[in-house]
Amino acid sequence: MAEFVEGFETLGPIWPAVSVFGGARAPVDSETYRLGREIGRSLGREGFAVITGGGPGAMEAANRGAHEVEAPSIGLNIKLPFEQHDNGYADTAIHFDYFFVRKVMFVKYACAFVMLPGGFGTLDEMFECLTLKQTGKCRDIPVILVGSDYWSGLIGWLETRVLEMGMIAKKDLKLFSLVDTSEEACRLVKEGWERMRQESPEGA
Repeated sequence: MAEFVEGFETLGPIWPAVSVFGGARAPVDSETYRLGREIGRSLGREGFAVITGGGPGAMEAANRGAHEVEAPSIGLNIKLPFEQHDNGYADTAIHFDYFFVRKVMFVKYACAFVMLPGGFGTLDEMFECLTLKQTGKCRDIPVILVGSDYWSGLIGWLETRVLEMGMIAKKDLKLFSLVDTSEEACRLVKEGWERMRQESPEGA
């Protein structure tokens, strides 16, 4: 319960915000890191706070970009026996013992979800966001996958095997967008934010 209270009190005043997900193992000299940093910087310049998992790799990149333009840079870290340490670019950091509490914070305070390439954790977070959106359990906000080279195989599987077996509906394939540049990602975030403000000005 204490983790919920800390999260609500810390993140409540920070709005609008974008949750950026991605792999901890993306090297600093990788295309994933470069894109993450550009996205963090672009979102920050447009007035968005950037929320990540607070770790290294793609998470560090997005926090770093936001930090460089003096935008709110938040890290929601998880206590693990390996790999996950604070990246040094999150100006506000919260440490969680429980994944499910951390996920609530990612979703509750976001006006968009941006997915950079990542492993099981990123895939888990992506499908969590898609499921919540599909079932109407979160706001109808953009889910943006960045990097067609990385995501096209998964999307192809969804479009063929999963759809053909009737496990999803065709309309479910519109729950997410696929882009290749920080400019495209930022444009979709801004468009989603404008829709949210128009539909619910008092809540935006």
